[in-house]
Amino acid sequence: MTDAMTTAPRTEPEPPGPPTAMRPVELMRWGWRQLTSMRTALALLFLLALGAVPGSLVPQTGVDPVQVAQFKADHPALTPIYERLSLFSVYSAPWFAAIYLLLFVSLAGCVLPRSRQHWSQMRARPPRAPRNLTRLPAHTEWDTETPADVVLDAAEQELRRRRYRVDRTDDAVSAERGFLRETGNLVFHVSLIGLLVGVAVGNLLGYKGSVLVVEGDGFSNTLSRYDSFSHGASFDEAGLTPFTVSLDRLRVRYQVEGDQRGAPRDFRATVSYTSEPGAPPREFDLRVNHPLVIEGTKVFLIGNGYAPVFTVRDSTGDEVFSGPVPFLPRDGNNTSDGVIKVPGARPQQLGFEGMFLPTAVIDKDLGPISDYPDAVIPRAVLNAWAGDLGDASGVPQSVYKLEKKNMKQIKENGKPLAKILAPGQEMALPGGQGSVRFDGVRRYATLQVAHDPGKGLALLASGLALAGLMLSLFVKRRRVWVRATPVPGRRTLVEVAGLARTEGEDRDGLTDEVAQVTSALGHEGAVRSRRDEED
Repeated sequence: MTDAMTTAPRTEPEPPGPPTAMRPVELMRWGWRQLTSMRTALALLFLLALGAVPGSLVPQTGVDPVQVAQFKADHPALTPIYERLSLFSVYSAPWFAAIYLLLFVSLAGCVLPRSRQHWSQMRARPPRAPRNLTRLPAHTEWDTETPADVVLDAAEQELRRRRYRVDRTDDAVSAERGFLRETGNLVFHVSLIGLLVGVAVGNLLGYKGSVLVVEGDGFSNTLSRYDSFSHGASFDEAGLTPFTVSLDRLRVRYQVEGDQRGAPRDFRATVSYTSEPGAPPREFDLRVNHPLVIEGTKVFLIGNGYAPVFTVRDSTGDEVFSGPVPFLPRDGNNTSDGVIKVPGARPQQLGFEGMFLPTAVIDKDLGPISDYPDAVIPRAVLNAWAGDLGDASGVPQSVYKLEKKNMKQIKENGKPLAKILAPGQEMALPGGQGSVRFDGVRRYATLQVAHDPGKGLALLASGLALAGLMLSLFVKRRRVWVRATPVPGRRTLVEVAGLARTEGEDRDGLTDEVAQVTSALGHEGAVRSRRDEED
């Protein structure tokens, strides 16, 4: 009969075909899941921190345009590359804004759903006691003559005293605590979103400008007085805080002796300011990291230098220029470079370029240099040019650079005219073309004016982030169950067990917690730990 039976042929399963391409909706869902994952948020946070590094290493236009101008003059080959990469204005660069926005979206998409889920978990009842409590990491049991209901009443009272959320069933008490750990974690991440929002508000509505002010001069908070000015997309010029600041005196103290001779030790600017028309000026001591605050707008002291005072006369003998000229420092001893432009000279425009040496010495190899940053032996080294300064061409020029394309260097006896001038000395130009006199030297300060309406939100978010981080680090999430079962002949069997909800949490702390609950119920027996059993 078996031989007569026919068996159906075995069919081999068909090999799987090639994977089908995702539809656009599926692709968008997959991309959203990738963007809102915590791994992506951490990667973007790292990129944001990495992108901020050039902002600390490269001079920024919005912070100190004087240093930016000096950097461009010292590194003409790197300047076009840096400008193409927006390294002189990192925090307003398109690539930095892209990372910033992606991080904001990633954090929002990651944290907000977790917050809703956590809120639901906080309102839920603690889970019922497992069937077999002996499998939990910390466990103990004993027999007692106390009725089961009395044991459970005592357990419920003790656990509530220990700030557990408690739920009671017929034969067990379930307790859970430590939700503040996850709450702190979420508060930390939500605060990061708030911090990003605060920075965004500041970038949209705030402004930042820098201005160079010579001793004895001042400036008003108007756009025309700034050397550089940057503002947010929603900035309104009418929102500028009205005030006037005058630089009365700038005091700089350097170390006089020792290995660190010449190192700066203190910068202090005495300023007078008014914020209301007709009000008497008030005095303020402006120092590094101690800004002047006027109606939410801060004035910072960020730099200083020397402004030698010159008087220039042309071929007619008329005074065509007189005043201080800021020179840019190029080393730690304040050896400074600068130019004097005299467009009103006749018959040709005049230009002078040179150095200012606060403490001048003659080095046999380097020539005139400054040996100390303070103005101990001030000297000005100048050479002269005549011709067309190019100021009428309409092309913007740097005040720290002399355009020599249409100018010729003035010579004397066939050699370029150059002279070292002490205060009060004069250099006469050959052929009756005029003269330049070095009258003395004044200091200047570079001030930065900043208004950031989002700083309050950013400060609040930073504080909440720190508090959330502390909660997530130090709060321990745990579950404890107490079961009391009447057993014929054994009176009441009491079991107490605990579970640490945080991976890697100290098991000794959990064992101690269960032991304390056990002691409160009138039993002093040892608590068994699964780790001890494994050891």
